Amino acid sequence: MFQPPGQQQTEWKPRTTLGSMVLAGKINSMDQIYENGMRIQEAEIVKHLLPDMKNQVVHVGIVQKQTDAGEMTRFNALVAVGNEAGWFGIGKGKASQMRVSIDKATNAAFLNVIPVKLGCGSWECKCNQLHSVPFKVRGKGGSVTIEIIPGPRGLGIVAGENIKSLLKLAGLKDAWTKSFGSTNTMSSTTKAIFNALRSTYSVG
Repeated sequence: MFQPPGQQQTEWKPRTTLGSMVLAGKINSMDQIYENGMRIQEAEIVKHLLPDMKNQVVHVGIVQKQTDAGEMTRFNALVAVGNEAGWFGIGKGKASQMRVSIDKATNAAFLNVIPVKLGCGSWECKCNQLHSVPFKVRGKGGSVTIEIIPGPRGLGIVAGENIKSLLKLAGLKDAWTKSFGSTNTMSSTTKAIFNALRSTYSVG
């Protein structure tokens, strides 16, 4: 199969025992990894078990620092990954080049993937399909607090564009949201969403 230049798939050579088990087919789902409390140290493990993962650059910032050699510019990237079906992760990366900072952040997001429990917790719906959260969840990041409230089918996600795109990446189709604090700070907002989605398991 032809691939454009720069898109060639390099062969994965696992560096960890877990990676070797995944490649050998001894572990064939992310659920197995989480049920056994295993730690993921290679992004390729997630890519192998969840090949439909998508990534989204949430924010790229520029940090300029004065040094003896002059002004040094570095990029801070924040990336979210998800398969739109119950897996979601966020990661940060820093580098002197924008592309490298995004690649680092993407890799970190894969290592930070969590399961998101989907369900139908809306009293208006009760369809028992996996389209919303099973109950109200709340997450905090910095000065930002996000509440995600189960919504009936067909509602869509009632939120600003940035929050909506992240919840879709996690697999939500319908939900009400409430946000408190400076939601323009995307690093805090993204962390609040991550913590809220993580509590779909820790609370339930």
